[in-house]
Amino acid sequence: MSTGAQAYARTAQTTASPRDIEAQALLKAARKLQEVMANWATTDEGLDDALMFNRKLWSIFLGEAMNDENPQSAEVRQNIANIGIFVLTQCAALKVKREVESLQSLIDINRNIAAGLSGRAS
Repeated sequence: MSTGAQAYARTAQTTASPRDIEAQALLKAARKLQEVMANWATTDEGLDDALMFNRKLWSIFLGEAMNDENPQSAEVRQNIANIGIFVLTQCAALKVKREVESLQSLIDINRNIAAGLSGRAS
């Protein structure tokens, strides 16, 4: 990455809201999963990395949802926790039984929540 691009990335990170950062992380996870899905016919290379990134991200979200100091309502926190548990369960299942069909639900969840965080919910 060029020096200018690095400076821009640092500036973007310092001026982005937490919601924007979360949305970008979700989109990155979705992209990683989508790349694996697109190449599935020839290889499942990258699946473990994509699942690990997604699991780490959702573990953070789940931890924050369970934090009593989180300012979100109990209902919102419960919804995030439920989605997080589903995502983590799906990721674990994919480690055991590698099925391309199961990737789409993870991609859709990440993209839809990112859209909601960015104010682009449909």
